[in-house]
Amino acid sequence: MKAEFDVLVIGAGVIGSAVARELSRYDLRIGVLEKNADVCMESSGRNSAVCHGGYAYTPGSLKARFCVEGNREMGQLSEQLGFRFRRCGKVVVGSTEEDRKALYECYERAKACGAEGFFILDKQQLHELVPAAEGEFAMYSANSGIFDPFEFTIALAENACHNGVRFFLEHEVTGIERDADGIYTVHTVKGDMTAEWIFNCAGLGCGKVSDMLGIRGYRVVGDKGDYIILDKRLNKLLPMPIYPLPPSGSMGVHLTNTIGGSVLVGPCGDFVEDTTDYGVPADNMEKLAEYGSKIWPHIHRKDYIRNYSGILPKWLDENGVIQDYCIEVRDNIAPHAVNLVGIESPGITSAVPIARYAVSLMLQRRECRERADFDPLRKPSVHFCELSREQQQELIAQNPDYGEIICRCETVTKAEILAAIHNPLGAHTLSSIKYRTHAMMGRCQGGYCQMRMEKLLEQELGLQPTQVRYAREGSQLFYGKVREEAE
Repeated sequence: MKAEFDVLVIGAGVIGSAVARELSRYDLRIGVLEKNADVCMESSGRNSAVCHGGYAYTPGSLKARFCVEGNREMGQLSEQLGFRFRRCGKVVVGSTEEDRKALYECYERAKACGAEGFFILDKQQLHELVPAAEGEFAMYSANSGIFDPFEFTIALAENACHNGVRFFLEHEVTGIERDADGIYTVHTVKGDMTAEWIFNCAGLGCGKVSDMLGIRGYRVVGDKGDYIILDKRLNKLLPMPIYPLPPSGSMGVHLTNTIGGSVLVGPCGDFVEDTTDYGVPADNMEKLAEYGSKIWPHIHRKDYIRNYSGILPKWLDENGVIQDYCIEVRDNIAPHAVNLVGIESPGITSAVPIARYAVSLMLQRRECRERADFDPLRKPSVHFCELSREQQQELIAQNPDYGEIICRCETVTKAEILAAIHNPLGAHTLSSIKYRTHAMMGRCQGGYCQMRMEKLLEQELGLQPTQVRYAREGSQLFYGKVREEAE
């Protein structure tokens, strides 16, 4: 039997999308299977959106190695792929002598990991950088930065698509078999597909897919973190992220400025078995405000916009200790399958180096011809609100749809909404528009723009109102008319 694909990638989060792009450098038939209605719908889009500097990981580990590599190349990637990235730096603050000792340990660990741009600051230097920060001293990570994780993942996926990769959304994998000829059959909720090679980039589902491949025994649990989003009026008080000294196994509750202008408080979290529950308990909101206020005293209820949570896949050993990334090929159990397990923070920062390494494991076992026509570039999306008045007027003259504002809070135009609807990946939900344009992310959370976006989805895609979804299956906005019109 001849396989339909040379390679199937399972999962279209940031790792799966980065792997797909890296594979598209070669003359291969590549497919990506994603269970959700769009890329970046789970761990990759629900986090602090920080490009980490590389001080928090064990020297010599894959986490440390790939974090440092990913940080160094993020600026170049943003230019190639057209996503917004700002190397604003970040500070890790402390107040006690015990904190000072721990801070110097972080500083020495950063050097041992090969990370650069770290400095110890006294109180005056800290407040010159971040006047609103609370602390007696700090470690400054000059090369840390912020980006939009949705933009980054979408950019990787769209560039892979541009280079010939086929994305199959809402194709949850239910089983994997390998025949005597070495061809894998991957069963999905929408039918079967065949491939010579498999990449397990399933994130929260990595343990299940590993089991399907026959590589059993990995204990993967969810680490759920909750966040508060604050109004962007506070952005001027936070020029860079502020972190506490990291507790064991986490980064602690920190404050993060975002590319979109709002401020994040979080995460506080716990290990969970249910990796589908994204609710935020009221008690955790109180904890976030309490812990966050210790290092940045500007958290008030009147500035809350909304909350959200994210869940990371943690690989634990038999003693419950968090493990390093697992990126492997088990030739004796699942030949021609690259298995990625426990890819959590700093997974977004590390995504492209992880992808290179994972693909290199396949290249050691399969000869692949590089494509002369691989295009690493992606045209950036227009963000009308960030343009000068002159640039805005020029765009409106070229396309009048730029003159119609759909989302008032974020100043998103009809032209931007239409571009998002007709995205190359074929993602057609309100959340897909939201994460490509920032519409519905402002103070009113879609109170003004949501129904206008819904109407555009109907018009552009020929949908009935009952077919328009917010995000996942079963999230229709309408299920029928409340009252039928009289004949």
